[in-house]
Amino acid sequence: MGAATTFDTLPKQKMPAGRPRAWYEAHNRQLKAMRLAIALLHSGVYRPEQATNRKIRATAERIGVHQPSDTTCRLVRVLIQFAN
Repeated sequence: MGAATTFDTLPKQKMPAGRPRAWYEAHNRQLKAMRLAIALLHSGVYRPEQATNRKIRATAERIGVHQPSDTTCRLVRVLIQFAN
């Protein structure tokens, strides 16, 4: 297996102030799920049933993001479903 692949991303922007904590948590979960879904699509995972929690978590480790929760894994599968 080759070296970990790095992806160029857009520069980070400051989060808007004054939102409830739940908004920030949901927003960050969505960003993480999008990064994971994109990485999985680039690696050849095109169907939600191919994206097991184990594969999603291995991809997270490979691209350098913290291990996703079960909720984030479900969101990744939803994003992959809508990408097709």
